[in-house]
Amino acid sequence: MASTSIAQKLAKKQKEISVSEFFERNKHILGFDSLTRAMITSVKEAMDNSLDVCEEAEILPEIFVQIKKISTDEFRLTIEDNGPGIVKKQVPHIFGRLLYGSRFHSLRQTRGQQGLGISAAVMYAQLTTGRPSIIRSKVKNKDVAYQVELMLDTKRNRPKVVRDDFVVWEKESGTRIEMQLRGRYVMGKQSVLEYLKGTAIVNPHARIVYKDPFGTQYLFERASEILPPKTEEIKPHPQGIELGTLLKMAKATGSYKMTAFLQKEFSRISSRVAIEILTKADVPLERHPKRLTLDEAKRILEVVKKIKIMAPPTDCLSPIGERLIKKGLKNVLGGLKPEFYCPPVTREPNVYTGNPFQVEVGIVYGGQLPQDKPIEILRYANRIPLLYQQGACAMTAAVEKVDWRRYGLEQRGGHGIPFGPAIILIHFASSKVPYTSESKEAVAKIPKIEIEIEKALRVCGRKLGSHMKRKVKKAKTREKFDIVQKILPEIAQKSSKIVDRKVPDLRKTITKIMNVVWIDEEVVFEKRRHKVTLKVYNYTPKGQKFNLHGIVPYENLDLDSCDPKPKEIKEDGKITWELKRIPTTEIGTATFELFGMDEDEYDETELYVSGINPTSVVGAEPLPGDWDLKMRPPTIEEIIEEEPEEELDYDEVEEELDDESHEADGTGREASEAG
Repeated sequence: MASTSIAQKLAKKQKEISVSEFFERNKHILGFDSLTRAMITSVKEAMDNSLDVCEEAEILPEIFVQIKKISTDEFRLTIEDNGPGIVKKQVPHIFGRLLYGSRFHSLRQTRGQQGLGISAAVMYAQLTTGRPSIIRSKVKNKDVAYQVELMLDTKRNRPKVVRDDFVVWEKESGTRIEMQLRGRYVMGKQSVLEYLKGTAIVNPHARIVYKDPFGTQYLFERASEILPPKTEEIKPHPQGIELGTLLKMAKATGSYKMTAFLQKEFSRISSRVAIEILTKADVPLERHPKRLTLDEAKRILEVVKKIKIMAPPTDCLSPIGERLIKKGLKNVLGGLKPEFYCPPVTREPNVYTGNPFQVEVGIVYGGQLPQDKPIEILRYANRIPLLYQQGACAMTAAVEKVDWRRYGLEQRGGHGIPFGPAIILIHFASSKVPYTSESKEAVAKIPKIEIEIEKALRVCGRKLGSHMKRKVKKAKTREKFDIVQKILPEIAQKSSKIVDRKVPDLRKTITKIMNVVWIDEEVVFEKRRHKVTLKVYNYTPKGQKFNLHGIVPYENLDLDSCDPKPKEIKEDGKITWELKRIPTTEIGTATFELFGMDEDEYDETELYVSGINPTSVVGAEPLPGDWDLKMRPPTIEEIIEEEPEEELDYDEVEEELDDESHEADGTGREASEAG
């Protein structure tokens, strides 16, 4: 009897809580766990909304950010954009209601995913200062803007309008939010300034003006007039779909047959593929989806893993692209004067749990970057900089797994974050980013994602390693050449005086000592065109005839400017010159021009040679296998020849061969990127 009484008392205490109450008491889950992070998170959530809405409306973003200090730990944050604005009815709900938005059920790449961000910032501001947030929004072709002072009713998860009115605003359209919140303003790596700098790198189409609490204004000027490709909503891909998700979709579908259900609810399932899946899974084609059993669903998923299904459509993703990654890095990091911008790598799309994703990697090396510190890792997910929880992120884990010693960076023990003057940029784009928490600070360590990132890092690493080896080889050859040119003529002159004879022609002697083909590149920018000259110096005892290959942006290449006319030009940017015989001590040239690019967009050509012993060439790499997309894995002998000064670790060689062979068996993208 007593136990029943206790149970009844406990039952009376049970009650439902709203999502707002939950996050109000657990604000750390959303990234508001400290005053410093609260400041950055508030800026980030407002920026994400502004960038997303501008891109959806196909407007080049212009965003103004200002932080004013009110007291020791209280600030007023203002963020204003030039987006399409928000209709009056939706303003209170978007800013004053958690888990309210248009992107949660949409399977496409966006910065916001859950409808928590900006409303959570409004809730935090209200919680810490007790003041309402002020939102102003104007839709195009309207005479006035709608302005509302807003608070959040956490009991009901509903907006509470304190005051609203229509006001005159000179902007054509846009949205502005002011929040007064508790925070701490800091400088350094984990700061608002660094967040905005990182945002500018991967969003070169945005113009960002930032005014800090000290009155200093920073301008991140737009580096590109090209908007990211517009993303299209897609259906889930069947590979990687969870069992419970499949059963839930089957119960909710409006289809009456399993064949129609698979075709309608999933991407890349044709009538033929649907019949193949159901036949192999021993599921009747006419079966009603709502009657699908647990065992039948399991068999369907097993078959899906084994049969070949087309990769998911890529129009749901908006990768930055190799050209814009390099442009963004140069625009923001140009002051550090890096010596080498590794051509960025964009992997082919892949799938995890039915969600498409794509990985992009770029590396910056040298210049004024610190030599004796761990490299900096710039992590991005759907163009959002990730400043915290680096150790918990799949991107960091992938960097630590790569043996960077092979590519010229210092790394104690062959694992962990390497040391050296380098910055690695990693961008993960997906229709659903698997963040470790709602604060969106790290990507979960999912093996399939880590493997894709690691593969992209290895391709970039090989390009960096090639650059460093080429640099060292060229420096040694230059030093040798300078010595030979300076000392030999002096010896010849003194010897001639002693024996009273004419000074001999030393050119043949110098070529025997040097025995190299030297390739130099000169890029001159004038009249909005890049004029590129490739000079080939033959410092060998005999004439040389070989093929010179390069990778250039095909859409910007002036075909009529190529001299001599290339033997072959492909639309993927691969260009081949068949150089006629260059006599010993003579110079051969190849020239071409590029149009429609900014000055800092092109500074170096990827050069390769064939038809000549590559060990005697300085300034270009040996052609990696077939110039078409099939790349032959290097032999152990070639790796030995490529790295003659190092003691060879045959275990590492075998591992490298496995990596290369595995990648060569894929789509061939890696071969294209490497060569």
